Amino acid sequence: MAEDLKKMYRTIVEDHFPSNMEISFVDGNRRQTLFYEKVLWTIDQVQKGLRYGENPGQEAALYKLINGNLVLGETQTLQPGRYLVSDIELLQSGKHPGKTNLTDADNALNILRYFSDRPTAIIVKHNNPCGVARADSLEQAYVKADLADRVAAFGGCIALNRPVDTATAEAIAAHYAEVVVAPDFEDGVMKIFGAKPNLRVIRIQDMEKLHNFVGERCVEFKSLIDGGIITQWSFVPASRTQKDLKLAECVYKDKTYKVKRQPTEAEYRDLLFGWLVESGVTSNSVIYVKDETTVGIGTGEQDRVGVAQIARDKAYRKLADRYCFEDHGIAYNDLKDRDIRTSIDARVAAEKGGLPGAAMVSDAFFPFRDGIDVGLREGVTAVIQPGGSNNDYQSIEACNEVGATMVYTGQRSFKH
Repeated sequence: MAEDLKKMYRTIVEDHFPSNMEISFVDGNRRQTLFYEKVLWTIDQVQKGLRYGENPGQEAALYKLINGNLVLGETQTLQPGRYLVSDIELLQSGKHPGKTNLTDADNALNILRYFSDRPTAIIVKHNNPCGVARADSLEQAYVKADLADRVAAFGGCIALNRPVDTATAEAIAAHYAEVVVAPDFEDGVMKIFGAKPNLRVIRIQDMEKLHNFVGERCVEFKSLIDGGIITQWSFVPASRTQKDLKLAECVYKDKTYKVKRQPTEAEYRDLLFGWLVESGVTSNSVIYVKDETTVGIGTGEQDRVGVAQIARDKAYRKLADRYCFEDHGIAYNDLKDRDIRTSIDARVAAEKGGLPGAAMVSDAFFPFRDGIDVGLREGVTAVIQPGGSNNDYQSIEACNEVGATMVYTGQRSFKH
């Protein structure tokens, strides 16, 4: 029975999806058609498509846009031929990719496109980032992203925006990952990765053009249980520079409320970094960022105060695991020595999970101050949120009471 269960994950599902697909938008006599071609890879002299869908047993297929155009109003879809995830180059197939591997890689690039100016690493798990960091070298960026949440990073998809060098490859190979995506791989790197036979190594040579996808839209489809389809244009964050942000201010009962302090340059960097990372996080979400590294990421929760608490609690847990791993070489959850555990807990509590001086990022407004208070009590000094609540004045007062600052984006960033 146990072997049958393991075999389930090794099984390749032969799909029955056709080799081509067309999607037409018809308005009277006007027809706009998008033409797609199914993607196959030659692996061990055999052509294979997606391994399976979200779960073993679900047939799935990957299609790339090869022709057509779509213009609705003033919005136009991406032009065919600008391939990234839909036409990947498999350097090492391992257990060749399934749907979740590619959707994780896609969401990693969705975030990574905003960070072309410095080495950046993103680790995605279940279509949510678990660690994102920028640094002066690719190895530093990866290590910071991994240590942000070592537990969740296990079996994740790692996306890097610079060619992978041997130092970064060795750091990656020291842990278990499912996928590595990068623009290229330097000499000797594939030999290091070759020792990890199940690792999928994907080269995307056009990744250096990734920043050209900023502001671009594609049409998204969501199928409903009865076969219906919802279509929408993909989300584009409007606030991408400091000048796009507005210092928090509102009017309530004829009284004007303003946040008293302007963010510092360092706070602006973290606020913008966090807001752009937020665009790839499943809503309802709150994340904490410090020194352009994620500290705690709360995703998919139903209430805003609850997700702020989850992100805070994760910051504490992940910092404890980091200290345990750095000092003792084992995971915090495997630590048996009570004295060492007590010492680590006391250190993390004294440092408030690394949250003092961090930025708090919310994908929607705070309906009450209880959500923002979660972060402020931990020493958060800067907040970014869309604004627009009837109770924005409460959040402004909460920030002013502790000397924190807050900016509005004027745009919600939900991702379902």
